[in-house]
Amino acid sequence: MNSTQQTATLKIGISACLLGQPVRFNGGHKQSRFCTDVLSQYAEFVPVCPEVAIGLGTPRKPIRLVSDNSHDTTVRALASADAEQDVTEPLKQYAQQQALEMNDLSGFILMQKSPSCGLFGVKRYLANGHPEGTTTGVFAREFRRLHPLLPMEEAGRLNDDALRENFMVRVFAYQEWQTCRAAGMTATKLIDFHSRYKYLVMAHSLVHYKSMGKLLADLHHASLDDIANEYFTQLMTALATPASRKMHTNTLMHLQGYLKRLITPADKAELTEVIQQYRQGIVPLVVPLMLLKHHLNHDKTVNAYARQQVYLNPHPYEMGLRNTL
Repeated sequence: MNSTQQTATLKIGISACLLGQPVRFNGGHKQSRFCTDVLSQYAEFVPVCPEVAIGLGTPRKPIRLVSDNSHDTTVRALASADAEQDVTEPLKQYAQQQALEMNDLSGFILMQKSPSCGLFGVKRYLANGHPEGTTTGVFAREFRRLHPLLPMEEAGRLNDDALRENFMVRVFAYQEWQTCRAAGMTATKLIDFHSRYKYLVMAHSLVHYKSMGKLLADLHHASLDDIANEYFTQLMTALATPASRKMHTNTLMHLQGYLKRLITPADKAELTEVIQQYRQGIVPLVVPLMLLKHHLNHDKTVNAYARQQVYLNPHPYEMGLRNTL
């Protein structure tokens, strides 16, 4: 990770209940220890509670997402105790307002199963009260529509080691791109950005690894701004897929290739063995990474290209996100 990523504070939107604020419909909260105890050391949180923001009290009667029939995926947010109280438009309008005001975020963490904030698996009901599938919360859907590339995740899913690490990879990448864009994009900066992100993309998507290379092979076929926008779309799309053990192994072996003339046969055999132990699930990802970085850093006059790879440090090492992968 470069110095900008290490020192700049992330700005992350978050459902207020996840910070321990008593804004739930029952007057409670759903404090996330990962957010308050770990991520808070690196991020400035911007808390929101859409339901409170539109004037619903605390505590309050819960709202639910309702469709007119089983074939209709359009939902309305209605008070469960009073079907005449429709808060769909106020929630949408609040999302639109926040999307304008919170345009400097690098990520958003939302409360799962919430009819306003849930991203996945929010219960959907029919008008007769029977449950009928799942959907996305009204606020979350509208905010994501307006910021489609912004890393967004549910707090519950962050309990999964792979999803948590993947979310933070995307958040730090999004932040660095914002910083790069704000400083003024040039062809040199775009190529430099990609040269550092190349192996991170490889670990997540070989399809995008190839298509992004082709995109940057000719910077004269379109305006630089259009190319940069397309590049960023492909970058965030690639990173949205968590890297598999197989893809990590492939990337580690590619980076090992930079050492073939610089380390002894015994050291090469040891590194190869550790990479294979990771592939087999015997050791976590941090083990081959630490050994690889040790060899790459042994002689700083060589391998500058490999050492600058964001893949080696996509987020602060102290977060320990790769210790359990």
